[in-house]
Amino acid sequence: MRNQHITVLLISCLFFSCKQNQEVQSSVEPTEKLENLTDLVNPLMGTDSAFDLSNGNTYPAIATPWGMNFWTPMTSKMGDGWTYKYDENKIRGIKQTHQPSPWINDYAAFSLMAVTGDLKYKEEERASWFSHKAEVVKPHYYKTYLADHDATVEVSPTGRAAHFKFTFPKREQSFIILDAFFKGSMVKIIPEERKIIGYCRNNNGGVPENFHNYFVAEFDKDFEVNHTWGDGWKLVKNSKDNEGEHVGAIVGFKTKKGEVVHVKIASSFISPKQAQLNLDREIGDHTFEQTKANAKEEWEKELGRIQVEDSNIERIKTFYSCLYRVLLFPRKFYEFNENNEIVHYSPYNGKVLPGYMFTDNGFWDTFRAVFPFFNMMYPELNSHIMEGLANTYKESGWLPEWASPGHRDCMIGSNSAPIVVDAFLKGVPNMDAEVLFEAILKNATTSEGRPLSNGNPIRSVGREGVEYYNKLGYVPYDVEINENAARTLEYAYADFTIAKMAEKLGKEEVANSFYKRSQNYKNLFDPSTKLMRGKNEDGNFQTPFNPLKWGDAFTEGNSLHYTWSVFHDVEGLIQLMGGKSEFEKKLDEVFTMPPDFDASYYGFTIHEIREMQIVNMGNYAHGNQPIQHMIYLYNYANAAYKTQEKIREVLTKLYSATPDGYCGDEDNGQTSAWYVFSALGFYPVTPGVNQYVIGSPLFKKARLHLENGNTFEINAPENSDSNIYIQSLTLNEKAYENSYLRFEDIQNGGVLDFQMGSDPNKNWANTNEAVPYSLSAN
Repeated sequence: MRNQHITVLLISCLFFSCKQNQEVQSSVEPTEKLENLTDLVNPLMGTDSAFDLSNGNTYPAIATPWGMNFWTPMTSKMGDGWTYKYDENKIRGIKQTHQPSPWINDYAAFSLMAVTGDLKYKEEERASWFSHKAEVVKPHYYKTYLADHDATVEVSPTGRAAHFKFTFPKREQSFIILDAFFKGSMVKIIPEERKIIGYCRNNNGGVPENFHNYFVAEFDKDFEVNHTWGDGWKLVKNSKDNEGEHVGAIVGFKTKKGEVVHVKIASSFISPKQAQLNLDREIGDHTFEQTKANAKEEWEKELGRIQVEDSNIERIKTFYSCLYRVLLFPRKFYEFNENNEIVHYSPYNGKVLPGYMFTDNGFWDTFRAVFPFFNMMYPELNSHIMEGLANTYKESGWLPEWASPGHRDCMIGSNSAPIVVDAFLKGVPNMDAEVLFEAILKNATTSEGRPLSNGNPIRSVGREGVEYYNKLGYVPYDVEINENAARTLEYAYADFTIAKMAEKLGKEEVANSFYKRSQNYKNLFDPSTKLMRGKNEDGNFQTPFNPLKWGDAFTEGNSLHYTWSVFHDVEGLIQLMGGKSEFEKKLDEVFTMPPDFDASYYGFTIHEIREMQIVNMGNYAHGNQPIQHMIYLYNYANAAYKTQEKIREVLTKLYSATPDGYCGDEDNGQTSAWYVFSALGFYPVTPGVNQYVIGSPLFKKARLHLENGNTFEINAPENSDSNIYIQSLTLNEKAYENSYLRFEDIQNGGVLDFQMGSDPNKNWANTNEAVPYSLSAN
């Protein structure tokens, strides 16, 4: 598509609030034509993925921002984590989903499907051919033509409900099928009320024994046929209820050509009564078009908080497609009871309790940029998330590191600490600071009493190997704790954030202790290779050492990737490497060397390795999170022009608003948040510090409409594909020579003017005082 000039006009945004009355949907009838930001979003970005190569590993999430339920078309069989594959040709149903990642898989899922002619209700038999040419995919709306049934299905969501619109041909037999899925389900058809109610219990862990997702579906047409099926797909004709391992409901009727049947459906993790309440409150007597307009308005408001202008429409589409992904997770896991009080079913102890709860997030990914983005743009939302974290601690005794919906054994680290601390230090309101500080301190102190999965402690909760770490200053390589070097580096950074919070709370002794611990990264630095390396319990480095070996001492990466995971003390790392010149050379090597690798730890080439190999950027692996901050580290060595050069390369080469538009797993908004921040011109290298490191802005103009009412404007009028280098910078019309911005500079509002050019200005930000924060230099 040729470039065209576009100026994005925005709705005057009401500032974000999660107040109870604002959760209730209201009828919206658009009164004037406005630029639609939702039309710039492609929810199919990243859906052309597979087990062995991820271009995002996403599915089209038809949802409201942070919605309790998402909806998505199913091209794959029930239980397949790759639920929608762009290159598949058949749809089996439209599924309610809560899946954060194909690797974590789904829970509480069920689906609706239209069938015409002879009854075909089994998953493989009812599947219909479809085409992307007859598919409409928006954040707030999905439509597709089911060719085998000559029927069209449309769906538009609310936070806890959805409105379906089925358009049928002339048939003596037309059916709508509700598949309640395997691992425990129940359906009950109530013809006199035109309803199907029931529950599903499918999950992949992280739930108490009493876990249920209760649903209610209301139709606007009388049922002429009602059947159910039981275990083994056994059809029970003229039946109204069924319960078992895998059951479903079938309702049927004669239809005229073009006849529309509406289904309003909602669910609850609390009770059938609450599911009905969610339906009445969020959809009620709204028409399909009203539900659709309400969902669109929610997205327009949130997308409109950032306004970008440029001549390249494709990059604007990529920006808003990434922003959409940032605004999906973590999921609201709370509901409003009959008294309009905030309550939640606890995925930790199975009780219904007051207060907020959020879930479906892996902090190993999202501590890096997603939560810093919330602190910049959504402090009120993040205050609710922080309350949810406090509730998780109270209900399980631990903070979640990977929750879906409860604790899951996935990934490593202690990354709840930077998430809590960054929110606290950036003034997120109404945080229970003492409870949350107690929780992150517990993580850093003991691994005893962690929650169990199949009788074994969940290793991602707390710190695996914390006793070794606190005794030796590192997690040893030879004590059967995998990914030990990566754990050590992440624990050291978490210790820094704990120290920062302790200091702010006036706990000086604790702060001093954890500042000291934050230097533990030095224990793994090997001066002979100038890289991080696993170390045995006896104090000797592990041998043999191959810096190209993925896994083993590291997590989904190698030493070349994890050596840079010293977020809080880059200056300390520079000193270990022998100074800024040596540090810069070491950064350069990652990009200039061939994409060689050693996959022997895994026994096969994992998709993260393949994604690094094929993008022609040496050993730089942007498709996975550990190295995503690394390009910005040139700034610390007074070589900011190299950051600018490489940031622009990643922005324009590795992202696009297409089904293959990511260069690896998108991961709960993190890879998208990298793009959103970097396209604006800066990035939060060190959550827990009030700075963003400056890169190279992508657009000619951007405006951030902040929650406090202020606006921060970013201008780069000479920006182009060749003008990628900063010549000079002014903040509020004053010359600015630092290669970082302060959090307060943005929150106070103002204007940041970039003067861009085609040649690097190596003198800009080229003093020791101009570099971002490091513990060793402060």
